[in-house]
This record gives sequence, C-alpha cells and structure tokens, in this order.
Amino acid sequence: MLFRVIFVCVILFFIELYAFQAVKTLLKSKMFLWCYVGISAVLFVYIVYSLSKFDRKVGQTQQTMAAMGFFLVVFVPKIVLCLVLFSEDLYRIIVGTINYFVDYTDTNSFLPERRTFISRLALGLAAVPLASLIYGIFEGKYNFKVLKPTITFPDLPDAFDGLRILQISDVHSGSFDNPEKIEYAIDLINQQQADIFLFTGDIVNTFATEMDPWIKTFNKIKDYPLGKFSVLGNHDYGEYLDWDSEQTKSDNFEAIKKLYGTIGCKLLLNQHVFIEKGTDKIALVGVENWGKQFKKAGDLSLAAHGLKPTDFKILMSHDPSHWEYQVKDSHQHFQLTLSGHTHGMQFGIEIPGWIKWSPVQFVYKQWAGLYQHLGRYIYVNRGFGFHAYPGRVGIWPEISVITLKKG
Repeated sequence: MLFRVIFVCVILFFIELYAFQAVKTLLKSKMFLWCYVGISAVLFVYIVYSLSKFDRKVGQTQQTMAAMGFFLVVFVPKIVLCLVLFSEDLYRIIVGTINYFVDYTDTNSFLPERRTFISRLALGLAAVPLASLIYGIFEGKYNFKVLKPTITFPDLPDAFDGLRILQISDVHSGSFDNPEKIEYAIDLINQQQADIFLFTGDIVNTFATEMDPWIKTFNKIKDYPLGKFSVLGNHDYGEYLDWDSEQTKSDNFEAIKKLYGTIGCKLLLNQHVFIEKGTDKIALVGVENWGKQFKKAGDLSLAAHGLKPTDFKILMSHDPSHWEYQVKDSHQHFQLTLSGHTHGMQFGIEIPGWIKWSPVQFVYKQWAGLYQHLGRYIYVNRGFGFHAYPGRVGIWPEISVITLKKG
C-alpha cells in the first residue's frame, strides 16, 4: 500500500513538474508563477484530503464526486501538457546528442533551448480537455439524448413488426443534484411514442434511500401498453461497501428490489414473461447481474427454462460482457439483448458515421450502441445517470427508443 502511494506521488510530481515548465516558459512574472504554484498546491491538498475521507461504510458522496471532478479537471490537462513536453524533451535529447558528436565546435549547450511555441501548443491542447471536463460537470451530465435505432429480424412475429421499446439504464439516483433536469428527462421519456418500457438496472449507487427524493418524479413515467419491466444492475447488490452486518446488507437489497415496483416496473429475477399481441407472442427474459468482473448472479438457463429456441426472445441483462461470454452463442438463440452498465465511461468522442471512441472500449467489446453476431444483436444503453466522475464528456446520457422491424 505504501509503495503504491509513493508511486502515485512520484507520477503526480512528474506531471506537476512538466506543467510548471510550460507555465514558466510563458509567464515571466514571479507573482503569477507563485499564484499558479499556490493554487495547484491548494487543489492538490483538497483532492487528497477529500479522497482520503472516503468511507467504505458510506460509499460515494457529493464530496467524493466533487473531489474526483476536481482531480480530473486539474490533472487530465496537465497530463496532456506532460505528454507534449516529454515528447519534445526526447526530441531535444536526440538533437543535442547528434550535435554534440557531429559538431565538436558547437558552443551551444548540450540540449537546445525549449521553444516557447511548444509550450504554447501544449497549453492550447491542454485547454481542450480542461474546457470539456468543466462543461461535462455543469452541463454534459444532464445533456439527455434520445437515440432511435431500428433493428430488423426475419423471425419477428408479425404482430410485433414496428414494436417500439423505450429503454433506460444506470439511473444512479444517489448522484443526482438537480431536480429540474431530472424532471426534464422524465418529460422527454413521456414524449416518446413506445409500446413497452424496459429499465436495465442500477437504480441507485448503493443505498435504497438514495431513491427516496426521486420516487415521485419517476412515478410520472406514463404507463405503456405492453408494460414496464426491469432487471437489477451490479450496484443494486450493495457489493462495494463494508456493511455493519449481513442482515443490514440483505435488508438494503430487499428494499432496492422493492424500489423497482414502487416506480411501476415488474422486476424480472432470472425469469421470463410472455408479451402478447393478438395470437403472437414474444418472450421477455430478465436475468440478475452477470459480469465478467462483477457479481455473477444471472442464471440464463433458469431464466429461459421452458422456452424453445424458436421463440422470439428479448433478453434484459445489465452487463454487456454477459452477451459476449454466454449469450451470443447460446443454443437458446436470444435474438436481442439489452444492456447498460458501461456508461461509455462518461467520456469519449462520438460523431455518427465518423468516429466512436472511449477508453472503455479497451475493457468491453460492446460498450455503446448496437452490435451483432450471426444475426443476434445487443444494444448497450449509454446510461441515464452518472457515477464517480460527476459529469459526461462526449458520451451523453441516453434515452433509447428501439424499433423492431420484420424483414
């Protein structure tokens, strides 16, 4: 543990050193330099103090989220500075070495002088993540987007041709801090024309009581002709805290399960129901959380017990790694899986038709949007809320309206 703390401190000192070099190149006034050093020191102490106060019996609080936000706002731009200046230092070392051995009469120093242009370039590049992260905290986390993918299936029952599914995921109600924005999001949900409402887990961060201020708001979600259904997410199990007793943890878990019913959703716990229209029907299958790196409570066999491979199935499974490791090649043939969980890491770049990138793609193969494998599909919702970092940059909170077509 001590070694890790020392290692992190060394890395942060290295980053601060390079950032100071860039600022020093441009700011000649000692007063401004001392102001920069003072502000950096105060922010560093605040971040360390706030994060050190994290209590595993309390979990994430507004203070720890604010500290994480400050940490990213302060250090991500400085990391950009560091990368640019470090690259230039490597170049200077190479050039200096060549000059030293090739031109013995060169009276210049071994290393060429750092160019002001490079420092300005580094600061300009660092301003991009700085502005983005600040925007993400104040505006981006509530920048709700309605996305409307269409998926075609040859075996979709005729009566369900044109079925519209409204999906939300990862509410994380314990992170909310703006009632007006949440009211706006619920109004946005109610404006969509859909047949069924599906919620793919993580109603809270940890505690059932986190949802108490928001129950009235979420109860404004209208009724749907084919019903409202939900499954659990990894945060709903309370696995990330130290509980006073197993009974306390169990009571909280039972209260969280009841929350879904309180907002009008039927919670599917490793089970399925049939959705019927006329003489046609489809199976809606819901599993508990199953994740490669998280709790594996989902039981696909139990949930699909009694279903035939030829039945058209929509599976609700919170973590998309479940699809990758168990679902996509299952003999039960799940035509469509709906997931969430990744949040798109709340950070990335998406320009439809051009680029779709987030660091989370190095952890999850399916992390946002639509994917297919041999005619079987998964749609990964980018999440309704936010967690840890109190913002979103480039990967906006999502309300999905998925249309199923026969063809």
